[in-house]
Order: sequence, then structure tokens, then C-alpha cells
Amino acid sequence: MTALVEIKGLMIEGRSDETWSPIIKGVNLTLNKGEVLGLIGESGAGKSTLGLAAMGFCRDGVRISGGSVMFDGIDLLNASAAVKRSLLGKRIAYVAQSAAASFNPAHKIIDQHTEAPVQHGVMSRADSIKDGIELYRRLRLPNPDEIGFRYPHQVSGGQLQRAMTAMAMSCRPDLIIFDEPTTALDVTTQIEVLAAIRDIVAQFDTAAIYITHDLAVVAQMADRIKVLLKGDEVEEADTRTMLSAPKQDYTKSLWAVRSFERPTKPAVPAGAVPVVSVRGVTAAYGKAVVLHDVSFDIHAGRTVAVVGESGSGKSTTARCITGLLPPKSGTIAFDGVTLPADYRKRTKDQLRQAQMIYQMADTALNPRLRIGDIIGRPVQFYSGLTGAKRRERVDELLDQIELDPRQYFNRLPSELSGGQKQRIGIARALAAEPKFIICDEVTSALDQLVAEGILRLLARLQDTLNLSYMFITHDLATVKAIADEVVVMKDGHVVEQGPKAEMFSPPHHPYTDLLLSSVPEMDPDWLTNLLSERGLDNIGDAAVDKM
Repeated sequence: MTALVEIKGLMIEGRSDETWSPIIKGVNLTLNKGEVLGLIGESGAGKSTLGLAAMGFCRDGVRISGGSVMFDGIDLLNASAAVKRSLLGKRIAYVAQSAAASFNPAHKIIDQHTEAPVQHGVMSRADSIKDGIELYRRLRLPNPDEIGFRYPHQVSGGQLQRAMTAMAMSCRPDLIIFDEPTTALDVTTQIEVLAAIRDIVAQFDTAAIYITHDLAVVAQMADRIKVLLKGDEVEEADTRTMLSAPKQDYTKSLWAVRSFERPTKPAVPAGAVPVVSVRGVTAAYGKAVVLHDVSFDIHAGRTVAVVGESGSGKSTTARCITGLLPPKSGTIAFDGVTLPADYRKRTKDQLRQAQMIYQMADTALNPRLRIGDIIGRPVQFYSGLTGAKRRERVDELLDQIELDPRQYFNRLPSELSGGQKQRIGIARALAAEPKFIICDEVTSALDQLVAEGILRLLARLQDTLNLSYMFITHDLATVKAIADEVVVMKDGHVVEQGPKAEMFSPPHHPYTDLLLSSVPEMDPDWLTNLLSERGLDNIGDAAVDKM
């Protein structure tokens, strides 16, 4: 059998200042038609760089210095620009990790979806729109007939990620590079999207390179797994062999992550005033009511995890707390004092006390500002420090997040890894010296080793600074690791809440039970068996039938 993709001795270098350093160090890769290869490894391993190289592409500041990349007999490294244009989007497609940073905000989703099929002559615009709507159904997007006619900012991050997956599939390519395609999805939606991807890949005999840091996810998707570490191949084997009997110590260490779990804290003293109290909050976007009578408390030094599917109201609740979305009814109180609903009517001290760390550090940090200015601006705004005192405070914050000020103060965000960027987001929040921080999916885009480091950092900061956290997440492993109490939301309602120990012990609310049973396991048959149990053997057809 002739391989669809064959990479031999690939050498890739990255530039820092005027120095070129190796990123990929002589890696080989073979992929047959209809086969799925999983690429795993921690942040900086070279997974995304290798995936892009399989398309004959390098990011700015990166160069291929040796080796070869063949696609269906075509030498991509020496192919003309015209040949590459004829392949990319039509026979080779890419699903990026951050859909929010990849879509053009000035154009509707469906217009961007139809661009490749029309330009490559695969189908007319009208047919491409019809096909796009069908793909939206298969990927379980809400209102598939209408959602494509929205702008990217008008849908959730998880919905936008699925729209990007549909766009990649629009020309029915021979090869798709999936770069963390389910990172932004809750566990229940992830199941159906994974199954839909697997179904379409099998139906059209599409080859795929599936890049992920989630070992349980790659176990459901890949025929073979390749492990990378700092640009070197550690080992490769078929999925079942890799999961049951990894040979290398590094691979075994990946299998053993997520050992961190905070000890149970004593009960909150009777009569203690919550740092944040949400009472009877109902909120709407326009005429659409999205929160219904939401109530919960967050006490000093505690972490409340808010979990639920995409669209359940988690982030909208955070917007109400911060005053970005004034509720239609209900109140937000801080230390027993009711806050103005609109942030513009809050005092500087009220604004200072509640800060936010965002999910996608790539889009949350200004790419043109150096790290010292990103952290220094809130230091100056809230504390009034300037000059040497501002620099001293920024250095203290960098020390707190375990980054050397001498190395990082003058760097740009593009010069940092994903985990380092997220640490800068934490330092920026700490610059205001708040009592309360909203952590919005802060580990979902990180590999498991880096995510554990972020969780340990947040736990240490909470203990030393007596911080309170609202932790928005769809990762129940993260909830088990860091939460004290859990609030479960569905369709804008709080369906269950209580101490973590009670929430993870049966009996559960039926929806909580659905979430818990949807967490992927390190078993290649887990997804197949789960779909069978739920009567969804063909998830694509099932998704269509449900719409």
C-alpha cells in the first residue's frame, strides 16, 4: 500500500532573535488512507508544528531545514504555490485549536464555510450552504438552519469549534489535521462530536492526524499513537499496545498524570458572610432569557466549580457577577454589600475585588505588548504605582507565578508557551489584589502535565492570599482536583449544588449522572460501548434525527 502521507527525517527550526534552534529533530511519520494517527506530548513537544508540516506549512519564524514531506506522491516542500493552493482546503484541511482566533470576525460563519468548496469548484455556493447545514446537524450544533448566518462572536466557543470542524469537512478532504478539536467542548457534547468526526472520517475514508493532550480522547480516535518530547519521537505503536504496555518512562509518566487533588476543607462556619453571593439572578440576551433564578454562594478561601454543557449559562453567570451583563432580576453581593448591576456604576475598589482569568490566553493577551506592560497596566490602574515601584511590583507578581522576571519581563506573548501565557493571565488578575477570581476554563487548552502545574499554582495562591475562586469548567477531573463545592447548571438553571464529596457520590441528579458518565476513559472501546448503551450507534444519523 502506498502511504498517503510520508515524512522522512524531518528537521524544523525556530528563530529566537537571530538564533535558530531545533523544534523537530529528524522525525519520521507514515499515514495511510483512512487511518487516524494520534500525536501526543506535553506543551512544546512539537505536535502542532509536525501537524502543520504534514501540510507543507510552517508558521512565521519557523523553517524546515531538512527531510521530506510527501502527500499522495507530491513533494510538498518543493511544490509550487499553485500546487499547494490546489491542495489546501480541498484535499488537505486543518481544524485549529482556537476557533475564536481563526475565524474572520467580519464575516458570517456560513460565508467562511462556503469559501473553499466554491473556490475549488467542488460545489456551488447554494449546494455548499445546504451541505454546511447538514454538517452542522451532524455535529450537533443548535439551530443548524440558522446558526451559520451568525457572526463568530455571536456563538459560544464550543459551537464555533464545531463550525470549524464542519468547515474542514466541506470538501471531503483526503487528510484532516485535527489540532485539539474538542478542547473547548463539554463532556457530553465532546462525545457526540468525537463520534461524528469518527463517523465522517470512516464514511469518506479520510486520513487524519489527531493532535491532543487528552489521552482518553486519543484512545477513542486513533489507530496508532506517536509520542513526542521536545521535538524527538519517544515511541509509536498501535493504540491498544500503547495504552496497555508503553515502553518508555516518559510515556508512562503521561499515563500517570492528574495525581493532584486538594484535601477536603472544614465546613464553612455558621453565619459566615460569603465573599460573593448570587441571589435569584435572571438574565437575558435581548429577548432570549438565558439564566433562570440562579443562586449560590462563594466563601473566603473556597473554590466553587460551576459545570455544565456549552450554553448552560456558566459564562453568562460570570458576566453577571462582573457587571458586564446586568441581570433582569436578582442581586450580586460582595462581602454582604449589593453591587450595582452594571460594572460602569461600580467603584474602582469594587471592580478591583473581582478579576477574571480567561480560557484562551492566545486571544486574552495583547500580542503587541510586552509582559511587563501587560501586568504593569493593572498594577498602575489599581495601585497607582509608577516607575521603579511599578517594575518592582511586576517582578513580585512574576515571582508569584513562578516565572523569572529577568527572563520574561521584556518578552512578547508569542515568545511564550501556552502554560506560560496562562500564568501571565493569572499574574494580570493578581495585579489588582482581588479577593475573588473567576477562572474560565483556564486549563482546558493545556496539556495534562502543564494543566496540573497551573492547578497547583492556583491552589498555592489561594492558600497564601486567601483567594476565592469561581472555577468554570467542563473537565470533571479538574473539579475533583480543586473544587470545594460544585454547582451544576443546565439550560440556565442550577439543577444541583453541594460539597464536592456529595456531588460525586450517588445518588445523583439525572443530569449530573449524565455528565459523570460522559468523562472519557483510557479504554479504546469506551466510546463505542457508551454510544451503544445510549442507543446512539450511529451518532451522525442520531444527531440529524434529534434536530
